[in-house]
Amino acid sequence: MAVMMYVRFPLSLRNVEDLLHERGIEISHETVRFWWNRFGPLFAAEIRKKRVSQMRAYSNWQWHLDEVFVKINGEMHYLWRAVDHEGEVLESFVTKRRDRKVALKFLRKTMKRHGRAHIFVTDMLRSYGAALKVIGNVDKQETGRWLNNRAENSHQPFRRRERAMLRFRRMRTLQKFVAVHGSVYNHFNAERHLHSRSNFKLNRAAALDEWRGLCAA
Repeated sequence: MAVMMYVRFPLSLRNVEDLLHERGIEISHETVRFWWNRFGPLFAAEIRKKRVSQMRAYSNWQWHLDEVFVKINGEMHYLWRAVDHEGEVLESFVTKRRDRKVALKFLRKTMKRHGRAHIFVTDMLRSYGAALKVIGNVDKQETGRWLNNRAENSHQPFRRRERAMLRFRRMRTLQKFVAVHGSVYNHFNAERHLHSRSNFKLNRAAALDEWRGLCAA
């Protein structure tokens, strides 16, 4: 429960401590920090393992690629993110540059885990085109002003978490957190605007039951 609260919602460590106190659970905020660092990657790996095999079955898979600016101790870094056409966060990758070499490494890492996409939707950054040319998929790239809104909107949950955590102090911590956050977000993303209220409640309950089973294992 502590790991889910901290990663899923824009809460601070002390917010989680207070919420658990109301449930009769007395722990320190440092315990919450230890738990998410220790168990968060394990839970995320199990979620990712189950979902990767399901997503590979798409025959018309469309990826949205984008990068956002993230400051770490006042220094600018770049968070590369790949999202599919249903809003699933596929990969998150933190770098200090955003040139062709980095874009190529990001694409190869994503394709190694998730296979190849039918269409790559990107912004106008030339690094994407250069990297796709090396891979041999430049003909599958699509760019446009509004085409990449799926990726732009997917940044919002991360930005809310970033503000709650008062930003990040180390590149390694950022990479670790975004990997866990992406998997947990995918698990509880019920797409409520696509379902009736009754179906949404069933999907939400099923996701929570699956999370509890994952933690019990």
